[in-house]
Amino acid sequence: MSTPDNRLQGRTALVSGGASGIGAACAKRLAAAGAAVFLTDVDSLQGEQVAAEITEAGGLAKFSQHDVTDEAQWERVVAECQSHFGGLNILVNNAGIAIMCDVFEMSLEDWQRQQAINLDGVFLGVKHCVPVMKDMADGGSVINISSVAGLQGAPGLSAYNATKGGVRLFTKGVALECGRNGWPVRVNSVHPGIIATPIWDKIDPTLATEGANNYDPDEMSETAVPTGVSGQAIDIANGVLFLASDESSYMTGSELVIDGGLSC
Repeated sequence: MSTPDNRLQGRTALVSGGASGIGAACAKRLAAAGAAVFLTDVDSLQGEQVAAEITEAGGLAKFSQHDVTDEAQWERVVAECQSHFGGLNILVNNAGIAIMCDVFEMSLEDWQRQQAINLDGVFLGVKHCVPVMKDMADGGSVINISSVAGLQGAPGLSAYNATKGGVRLFTKGVALECGRNGWPVRVNSVHPGIIATPIWDKIDPTLATEGANNYDPDEMSETAVPTGVSGQAIDIANGVLFLASDESSYMTGSELVIDGGLSC
């Protein structure tokens, strides 16, 4: 019989982009460890479903629709989270998009949209969540989801590299600010490799027609990843749980790479 996991009992987590993929896996894993989870996404239908699945499994969860590029919406969801669950201890800045396109052909609109979601959204999450977390009895943990593309370049993903590299260094700067202010808030980044999630169905705007996308993470992993296999969303969620818990209490400003050796 498995031992109950209560390492996050009494804590509240806010997970952006929680309706699918890595975000949904994180929401479910943190809830399974005892956290009350406030998950947000632009996709209300899927988000409500994830929250219902957590509740049906005996966890605590609430969903709220949320565009991470809108500062007023961040103010709203943080207030809702505090009102519903009484506080905020964990932030998982997960919402993001990937646009695969030669940078010399990319439109300024696509560049700015990706920057707004992947980088502005992380900034706004930190700006509005850390002031709440620093006053919590248990302190706080911010987990920013970056990518191996935030560690090394990739052709066709230069604009994505810019956003995820930005998340990596932004994380380090905020970790230093929190530490030097004497705030009990740790800030770390997670860098997934090739993970089998729905993001691969949307990465190339020229293949937007349903069924037209030909990016298969398993096929890509066979040649690109030393282990030969793609990761699963739960692999990232387990790393996020570690960073959210007291088991990583001496980690801040660090990057947790979960990529099957891809970036070695």
